[in-house]
Amino acid sequence: MEFLDPGQHPDVIPVSPAAEQAEKARLAGELEDLRARYAALPETAADERARLALAMARNLAALEEGAEAWSLARPAFDHFLAKEDWQAAAEACEVLYLADQPGSLAALGQGIWLAVTYPIDPEVTLTLLQHLIDDTPPDADGAAVAAATAAYVADLRAPEDRREDLLFFTQQMLGNVARRHSQVEDQAQFDYWIEKLELDQPDKFLVRLRNIVDVLVQDDWWFDREALQARIPED
Repeated sequence: MEFLDPGQHPDVIPVSPAAEQAEKARLAGELEDLRARYAALPETAADERARLALAMARNLAALEEGAEAWSLARPAFDHFLAKEDWQAAAEACEVLYLADQPGSLAALGQGIWLAVTYPIDPEVTLTLLQHLIDDTPPDADGAAVAAATAAYVADLRAPEDRREDLLFFTQQMLGNVARRHSQVEDQAQFDYWIEKLELDQPDKFLVRLRNIVDVLVQDDWWFDREALQARIPED
């Protein structure tokens, strides 16, 4: 693994109030269009209705209308889970997390479980793991476990045309976490940090990720993990 120093990634540019207002106006306009399309769909178009509901919920979460976002995304999650559309179900969990409601951390945990367990688009998996990193205290090991998992998933699943970008992104994730967790500033320190936390051993950090997910979800599981795992092919 390569340590990326701060000079290898751009600074975050603050969003101006005017730009923020323009973005909110765009989201609100898009939301109205989505509402009209949703209303025009027959009840029988369940899959398309669920996808539009999730799109509306994402905009509502961005507009800080979390309760309404949850009311749309939660049934959409149930629909995708029943259809075994694991990627859409994981995306619904992300929206439920962004809705910032009492069950949002449980949603994040379940989204991570689905996104790591099933071979979905790695970008969805990385996004969920980044949320976990952002929600973890700087000195906690959970962020390191999430970043290591992101690098592992990218290495396993990244398609050839996106592989270089995704691997670079996950190395940035690891470097940023190492810096905030242990003030790591060079390759030697980074290598030591990786070895000390056993972040080069998937059989160990994936067990730790499972424990983190259990803490996030508590007793609020919306599906039977054991039953889903039992149906995963051995190969």
